[in-house]
Amino acid sequence: MVKQAISSEEASRKLSRKQLGQLLIEQGLITPSELSDALKAQGKEGGRLGELLVQKGLIEYEVLLDVLSLQLNVPVVDVKGRRIPREAQILIPETMAREHYIIPLEIVEDTLLLAMAYPDDIGVINDIKATTTMRVEIAISSPTDIERAIDLNYRSSDELEKQIDQFEKSEERQSKRTLEITSTPAALSLVMIIKQAVQERASDIHLEPQEDVLRVRLRIDGILHDIYSLPLAAHLPLMSRLKILGEMNIAEQRRPQDGQFSMKVGRKNVDVRVATVGSLYGERATLRILDKSLPLLPLEQLGFLPKTMEQFEAMLKSTYGMILVGGPTGSGKTTTLYASINHLDNTEKNIMTVEDPIEYRFSGISQIQINTRAGITFSSGLRAIVRQDPDVILIGEIRDQETAKMAVQAALTGHLVLASIHANDAVSMLFRLVDLGIEPYLISSTLVGLLAQRMIRRVCSYCRAPTQPSVEEQIAYEQYIKEEPPVLYAGEGCTLCASTGYFGRTGIFELLYMNDEIRSKLSKGSEATDIKEIVVKQGMMTMGHDGMIKAKEGTTSIMEVLRCIYTIN
Repeated sequence: MVKQAISSEEASRKLSRKQLGQLLIEQGLITPSELSDALKAQGKEGGRLGELLVQKGLIEYEVLLDVLSLQLNVPVVDVKGRRIPREAQILIPETMAREHYIIPLEIVEDTLLLAMAYPDDIGVINDIKATTTMRVEIAISSPTDIERAIDLNYRSSDELEKQIDQFEKSEERQSKRTLEITSTPAALSLVMIIKQAVQERASDIHLEPQEDVLRVRLRIDGILHDIYSLPLAAHLPLMSRLKILGEMNIAEQRRPQDGQFSMKVGRKNVDVRVATVGSLYGERATLRILDKSLPLLPLEQLGFLPKTMEQFEAMLKSTYGMILVGGPTGSGKTTTLYASINHLDNTEKNIMTVEDPIEYRFSGISQIQINTRAGITFSSGLRAIVRQDPDVILIGEIRDQETAKMAVQAALTGHLVLASIHANDAVSMLFRLVDLGIEPYLISSTLVGLLAQRMIRRVCSYCRAPTQPSVEEQIAYEQYIKEEPPVLYAGEGCTLCASTGYFGRTGIFELLYMNDEIRSKLSKGSEATDIKEIVVKQGMMTMGHDGMIKAKEGTTSIMEVLRCIYTIN
């Protein structure tokens, strides 16, 4: 229970206390004239005085909470990352919680503790007392934090189960027209699944038919989590609804298909890319969630260490040549490429891209979408771009010999080419080009540098605590840092991080800056291990070393670094 929380009877005595505006003036937070202007605006616009002052930039919301706490004699409580016990949650329906910005916190004996954005709403408090037949104690928190806590604690599983029950009651054969109605169980269930994915920051949704259930998983911070096990009766209606939205062939269940649609989830506009493929127990689908409301991260926020950042920025100043960004699927290559071209000056440079898909739209940059049906491939798109007088060319991915050769040719003829390629580390990227049929002397002539990367999870800042590293972790850490590990941190698990101990991700990198010695070794046919030894001696920081520095700083954990780099390198 939060200390100093007061009962609803105590809250009802608020009318005898000082007015909010008077308290703000007494504490020197606003002037009498500012209060007068705000009260006039309130008379015209309505709303709450405190929130109006925040909107006008006169006070911060945290300051407002402190003053309201003093005025109403209620404590301020931080609800971020807080786990809400199920027995407390079921006492306040989700609709009521959202309408009145309330989150139940816990039950102690016969008392229900609530966090409210507006603890002066005595009518709501009395309604809760009457329906729960419990004493009610109040604390205050911000509407934004309460809304986020509701998103994280009130999952849509109960409502989804109600919709799933309707599948078995409805006719097995439904026309396409029926499925297009947004109030059908399939439509409502799909919206609920996507809504939860967006709320939990998932990048992908997996719908996987099994022998007796439909498995639903979300990929959060790079890791898949089981969310639902739905009855198989939900499988066909959900797949049909997906195909209609994605403009795919609803009758085709054997061939792989791709589609895309957009929808609004709360205040967010999201794009959803759909890919289907047949499996042993029926079609499965993977939905990639692209949240268009999220800002494009600048280079400075990707996780570069200062020295690596300095070297990479120097590469981007090149007027010609090729810069490659490598890593496995999901390692953040596209994010780094986007941040790189956004870092360049597009007013004096003609920047063009060829991508599949276009995940972020840039102002002042010409972007070409791959469309194999229309004959637009990476190679044909690149062939068209070089006739448009570009200064910088971004290639979404080099995946075949023809694209690789055209990229090299563009780099040789005075263009700066940025591209991604699948490879495990920086040195492997060199030999991936060789595997694609590019002569070593051409690689040496065109490459400016190679950036290999992974995405690692951040330790949750709300539940992190000091931890003692295991023997395995100590050995790995000392191999890179050459010292005993200091105080390290791990997340204990909270609602904010879905009990994983991690929230959000950052990058770990290794940057190979091409020089004469490396070019000479590559041209002479040296092995990858020989070149790796040379670049490490020259000072290249490996991804493992980069990750251990971030573990030392408390950003991530040693085990997370080891998980992402697969092997110690």
